[in-house]
Amino acid sequence: MFIINPDPYLLPTYRISPFTTSDIALNNSLPEDNSVKEYFIDRFGGKEFFFTYNGRQALHYALAHFKLKREDKVTVLTTTGNFYISRCVTDEIQKFCNWTRQIEPETKVILVNHEFGYPYEDLKNLKETGIPIIEDCAHSFFSIDKDKAIGTIGEFVIFSFPKIFPLQIGGLLLSNIQNNELDIISMDAESQSYLNRVLSFFLKRKNSIIEQRLINYNILKDKFQFLGFGERFNLDDGVVPGVFMFSAGLHNIDLPKLKEFYYAHGVQCSIFYGEDSFFLPVHQALNKTDLEYFTEIIRSFLKHDNL
Repeated sequence: MFIINPDPYLLPTYRISPFTTSDIALNNSLPEDNSVKEYFIDRFGGKEFFFTYNGRQALHYALAHFKLKREDKVTVLTTTGNFYISRCVTDEIQKFCNWTRQIEPETKVILVNHEFGYPYEDLKNLKETGIPIIEDCAHSFFSIDKDKAIGTIGEFVIFSFPKIFPLQIGGLLLSNIQNNELDIISMDAESQSYLNRVLSFFLKRKNSIIEQRLINYNILKDKFQFLGFGERFNLDDGVVPGVFMFSAGLHNIDLPKLKEFYYAHGVQCSIFYGEDSFFLPVHQALNKTDLEYFTEIIRSFLKHDNL
């Protein structure tokens, strides 16, 4: 049994991030460990990488490298081509110049957003434009495309660790430019130690993290298909989903009301604005009962909405 319409002061907390309150104690107890650096050296082939406080800061450093002028533009391309772009991205760009959704004469940088763990297709052809590329892999830390090009094409690649791991801060900027000098402010020693310890711990559990995300995705896919909802993306080989996104399909749903209803039950979620799609957490800290709770919430919403 699940409590529907609970006391608003007694809500659970489900985030898109796997971070939970109990992770404060776990992360604080972890021993010093710098093996994460060996992981990145091995993965990135000796290319330069820099820890940042979050993904926004990593994007800022990448944009700053190109000495953009106010009249320049950054072209934002996404996996789906949907017009929706997070303000975390656009606000950062607007500190330097304007942004657009197509390549224009004023385009000086292309920002490729591998949305929600799903790689942007045709990266190699995009490289042939000769325009510098920044790859946004915030949700796509573990994802691999069929050409194994994700994270290798851009002059810079940015990651956001809390979207994948249960921690409270952390981004990464990868530079694919040889002998590149970046104006980067070093992270304070305490935060650096926190990232080293927590990332080192969880990267040793990489396979189980990926496996659990895929299990959770397929459980939600089956449950929501039973209710008449289809998955928004096809879960191709190599994709590790950042969220579970479904299409409203034949249901005539007020998605803003559905978002309010989920939040009223302690579940972070959002509309994929510009189309009738919606997304929920799918991370590795969720279990089958949590996913049943997510399903019961929308089942109750549909019943109430159709009265």
